[in-house]
Formats: sequence, C-alpha cells, structure tokens
Amino acid sequence: MTDALSIRGLVKRFGGKTAVDGLSFDVGTGEVLGFLGPNGAGKSTTMKMICGFLAPTAGTVFVCGDDVTTDPIAAKSRIGYLPEGAPAYPDMTVTGFLDFIGAIRNFDGAARRERVESAMAATKLEEVAHQPIETLSKGFKRRVGLAQALLHDPEILILDEPTDGLDPNQKFEVRRLITEMAHRKTIVISTHILEEVDAVCTRAMIIARGRILADGTPAELKKRSATGNMDEVFREITLGAAQPVEASVA
Repeated sequence: MTDALSIRGLVKRFGGKTAVDGLSFDVGTGEVLGFLGPNGAGKSTTMKMICGFLAPTAGTVFVCGDDVTTDPIAAKSRIGYLPEGAPAYPDMTVTGFLDFIGAIRNFDGAARRERVESAMAATKLEEVAHQPIETLSKGFKRRVGLAQALLHDPEILILDEPTDGLDPNQKFEVRRLITEMAHRKTIVISTHILEEVDAVCTRAMIIARGRILADGTPAELKKRSATGNMDEVFREITLGAAQPVEASVA
C-alpha cells in the first residue's frame, strides 16, 4: 500500500483561534479513512487545506508526492472534493453543470460526454438530468456535488458529509459506490453518521480541538469501549477533550 496522501505538522489559525493543531498522518491507496470529531473539531478546515482551498498556517500536504502549496495544479488534478454544502450554479441543468465541470477539467468532445454520463450513472442522476439544479431536492443536489467530484476519476476523494440529506436508499447507493471504488482510490470521509464508519471505512480517526485523539480500524477503536459500540467509543474518547469553538473554524 502506497501513501497517496501525506500530512505533516498541519496547523491553521484564524486570528487567535487554532482550528488545526499540528496534524500528521498518511492515507494509502485502498484505504477509506473516516474522519470523525465533534462540531468545531477542525475536520472541514483540514479537508479544505488538503484540497488547497485554504492555505495552512504551518505544515505541508503532499498529494501523490506533489506539494499542495508549491505545486497546486498537479496536486488538485488528483483530487475529487465534495465540500460541505457543495456550491453549484442553480440555473444550470444537471447535465449542463457537469459538462461545465468537464470543460474545466480539460475534457473535450466524446471524452467529456463519456465522463459526464459515467458520473451521472454512478450517482443515479439520469432522471433529473435536464432539471435546473435549483429545483432539486437537497438529496439530489448532494448527489450532483458527488458527481462533480467523481467526474475526472481522481486518485484521491475528499468527501465532507457525502450522505448528508440523502434518504436511506440513497445513502445505501452512495456507500455501495464508495465501497466499489475503495480498492483503487484513497478516500477520506468526514461524517457525523457513525454507522457509516462501520459500513464503508477501513480506518477511523477521531479529532477534537484540531488534534488526533484516536486512529485505528473500526474494530480496534471499538475495543476501547466495554460495549463495543462506535457511538459509545466516540463519546468516551471526545468527552472532555473538545471545547466549543467558533462556527467559522469548523
């Protein structure tokens, strides 16, 4: 297993507030890392720095050997990113938006059409292909965001709450898709749904106040609780470790 993603000493401060406090970890190809923590723990901030949307105060992020800060284009070309509340152009149709994303990713002609069709099929968007995005339900909008992250078949997927707003059937389909892709990609998932860790993750990392509290397989973490329940493990590990922080550094 190769380390496709390497984080070293990552720090992010907003004024006098430290959102991420010296994170260091690696994620290899074939791993699905569940990135867990209470609200304000630094999960989304860390993901934004990995993807190059936020510059770190200190530390480095290497994506397949490319430094996100010094070689951002090469690094970002290998990443598919689904942010929390993924933005899209509301007046565009689903097909039009994904075609636009394909153009940004430098696909053209038949190759672009093939990428758009593949991403829509993977996320089950065909039935709303020609609807304006503003008319879609929250669940379908989330699936459009996931489709744009998958469109260029990236080596690394960074997914912030990928099943947020989905109904149970849609959650099952997204989890199935993640499991199918896992053997050939590096996947990092931020989630508040702890059952998702058992469903798709090969590894779980719990952070609070921007620091790593636990890191291991779901089975290893469950051994830290007498009940063997992931919710109980999460509560016991984070209890007293995380203090409320401003929403802007979540």
